[in-house]
Amino acid sequence: MSNNDIIVSLDIGTSKVRAIIGEISNGTFNIIGVGSADSEGIRKGAIVDIDQTVQSIKSAVDHAERMVGIQISEVYVGISGNHIGLQSSHGVVAVSNEDREIGEEDIERVMKAAEVIALPPEREIIDVVAKQYVVDGLEGIQDPRGMIGVRLEVEATIITGAKTAIHNLLRCVEKAGLKVTDLVLLSLGAGQLALSKDEKTMGSVLVDIGAGATTIAVFENGTISATSTLPIGGEFITNDIAYGLRTLTDQAEKVKLKYGCALIEDAAHDVTFKVTRIGSNVDKEFTQEDLAAISEPRVQEIFHLIRQEVKRLGYTELPGGYILTGGTVSMPGLLQVAQNELAASVRIAVPDYIGVRDPGFTSGVGILYNVIRNIRIRSTGNKKTVKNPKSAPAAQETAPKAGIWGSIKNIFKEFI
Repeated sequence: MSNNDIIVSLDIGTSKVRAIIGEISNGTFNIIGVGSADSEGIRKGAIVDIDQTVQSIKSAVDHAERMVGIQISEVYVGISGNHIGLQSSHGVVAVSNEDREIGEEDIERVMKAAEVIALPPEREIIDVVAKQYVVDGLEGIQDPRGMIGVRLEVEATIITGAKTAIHNLLRCVEKAGLKVTDLVLLSLGAGQLALSKDEKTMGSVLVDIGAGATTIAVFENGTISATSTLPIGGEFITNDIAYGLRTLTDQAEKVKLKYGCALIEDAAHDVTFKVTRIGSNVDKEFTQEDLAAISEPRVQEIFHLIRQEVKRLGYTELPGGYILTGGTVSMPGLLQVAQNELAASVRIAVPDYIGVRDPGFTSGVGILYNVIRNIRIRSTGNKKTVKNPKSAPAAQETAPKAGIWGSIKNIFKEFI
């Protein structure tokens, strides 16, 4: 097993930092290592302490390295937050080949042309996603390579982010001794993994409910069309439990994970547990029903806010409904509450790989899926990548792998 066969994703969340190692071998893609560590220094999805975040990243990567027995030097890093913005762009070029066959170089040039937009000085381009290509007026083309034409156009979505947030994230990863190969928008990667082709085409909402923030991504016509972040998540349920039971937050989190239920109807009155109350050494006994009575109103509020935010983005009824992911959606009864509040079809997305069959891993595995999907673009250096100048050697080191990545692209066409 050589490092050429391995890609690593890093998902830095409010409660957990997860490093996931994927291996591409003999035409198959497998998850071979997972490292997880409690996240320190992150509040509501944003970095508030560099040193604590660096230690959390080191712990997660070290955990993954010990599981597989290799050393991780380069990672694909997920990014999210309320600073992310989407805007449409249009690029036009003349086909350069004498025989007018559209090749890789033409795709590269038209994507570069789409990147030429006016941006405020505090923002940077993270990614460029092609919605469709147009060849000599013919619309709806997803891959124009090999077609004959004179004029090539692209309708693209430019994903931008705040420079401060981007460079703080890069700083943390580099201080942990890792090179950032590329940044991947978490909701875009998770969408590639969790949504079917029809869901992405007809229109659906991907909702990632983490500990400190909830990310909403609307997919339409095969690509991401809107995104938003709400500063509310599983931590709020934990805080409510801590207040309701008059106990410490750490103990409230343990109780939530072991006995938590989002629906009072599903809670058992005969399932009991004890917690130590603040200001007392005496344990008090509660039932699962008591816990559900605290959790259900907060879960209802979360989905009410999600529905309101989707309406604010300009979407009312989407045929694909809502797809839920993120660590918080594992709570029993939450799906039923979501269906009641959203009044639409709702399902929970779980990665179908051994070791990561949990909604909390969807974003991390989604990063790897996004890498595979864009292998051909990466191998030609097509995409504009936000990197700290210190990361330049990483790009030079990965350049010789173009041949390997090119062949992998063909293998994984079924995922695209």
